[in-house]
Amino acid sequence: MKRKARSAGMGGMAGDKRRLRPLIRSAGVRFALAYALVFGVSAFILAFSIWYSTLGLLQHQVEAEVRADEFGLLEHESMGGLGALTVAIANRMADAANVNAIYLLVDPTGRPMIGNLDSWPRGLTGLREWYELPVQRQGVASVALMRATLFPDGSRLLVGRDVQARSELRLILRDALIWAFGIMVALGAFGALLIRSLFRRIIQDVAETTRAISRGELSRRVPVSGVGDEFDELAVVINDMLERLGRLMDGVRQVSNAIAHDLRTPVARARTRLEDAALHAHTPETMSAAIERAISDLDGITGIFEALLRISEIEAGSRRAAFAAVDLAPMLHDMDELYAAVAEERGLKLDTSISGPLPVIGDRQLVQQAVANLLDNALKFSPINGVIRFQAQRHEQVVEIVVADRGPGIPEKERARATERFYRGEAARHTQGSGLGLSLVAAVAQLHGGTLYLGDNQVPDEPNTGLRAVLVLPANVPPLKFVAASLPRRS
Repeated sequence: MKRKARSAGMGGMAGDKRRLRPLIRSAGVRFALAYALVFGVSAFILAFSIWYSTLGLLQHQVEAEVRADEFGLLEHESMGGLGALTVAIANRMADAANVNAIYLLVDPTGRPMIGNLDSWPRGLTGLREWYELPVQRQGVASVALMRATLFPDGSRLLVGRDVQARSELRLILRDALIWAFGIMVALGAFGALLIRSLFRRIIQDVAETTRAISRGELSRRVPVSGVGDEFDELAVVINDMLERLGRLMDGVRQVSNAIAHDLRTPVARARTRLEDAALHAHTPETMSAAIERAISDLDGITGIFEALLRISEIEAGSRRAAFAAVDLAPMLHDMDELYAAVAEERGLKLDTSISGPLPVIGDRQLVQQAVANLLDNALKFSPINGVIRFQAQRHEQVVEIVVADRGPGIPEKERARATERFYRGEAARHTQGSGLGLSLVAAVAQLHGGTLYLGDNQVPDEPNTGLRAVLVLPANVPPLKFVAASLPRRS
């Protein structure tokens, strides 16, 4: 039976330890305990300092009064002997203002000569030292702070003050300190529980939201109380992060669907051509033509993958290693000569206005690729005899490159998605392309700390409204140098 009781007791202790272990591991409990400890220690130090300073001030005041009183009496003794000292003590005892004053003058045998104490206090043996001892003052027990002086003839003088009221005040302050400490402990515990509940609320909300998202409920968000405190700021930041993750996941799904859709057609076309050539091609020339057409389709697929890889590299920032100070004006003039000839062959006109220099810090090849994509789109969607405006100029802290055509443009409701990978609007759905051109331009702009703006190309007296694409890049502004002006010398 004893063994069973002992095992039951040990099992209960083990169960208590198991229940306490999660509480100790809880971050909320640890923060609450730390708060309670800091609050309790600081409050106790404050209360103790008030108690100590109050009693210390009273102690110093009493000691100063006793010293001054003793000094005056010793002066009377030095001038008139013990007779003058006795008269001085009698006068001070008769003064109603000295109600707490204690005096006792004894002869060399210890017999009292004058004073308001019944006898010399026990325990007061030293001279010029402070003693706080119980005394009998005219038959009433009290407590006195006093010190003694020895005269050459063996007489002794005791001067002090009744500190019974101070002792009672000390007890009152001690009790108040104990009660205050208890109240501080209670308030600290309440504050600790409050902090723990607040901490658990935000952590529980975040944990429930993340668990729901891990189950596939991607629309769940951390609730915001609306108070505007740090917890709400944290919730807003987490929700913004979840919104961005949701958009990225949607983008991944859309890219996957777009890749599957855009690659299925050229792969199926290449397979059909090769299969048809294998069955029906009877001459080397026919077989070679079919293979070349299949290679062309496969080159288009390879180009799509290369564009995707290039965009991923740009968005990851790995191309920043090639950044250098470069003037874009010569490069843009070369592109103007190339694309002006291409536009003329297609029955279009390239209206160019490039104001140099255009200094930037960046990757020259990437910027060239981005501008080439904008010009290719403008050539692709411009009607015959249309005019493409190609401008580049510097505005204070930025460099603006503008490509504007008079094609169908992009509706305002589609512009937010125009830079998504593989996105193609209604106007571009039946034209050749993969939908990656503007995505690469936007990635290049972001890598250089710039922006791509898409808007309407309003042309007076023109029925069609085209697209105006503006690539804005930060200009390479040299630091200002202070030049000291020559001041006139004073004569």
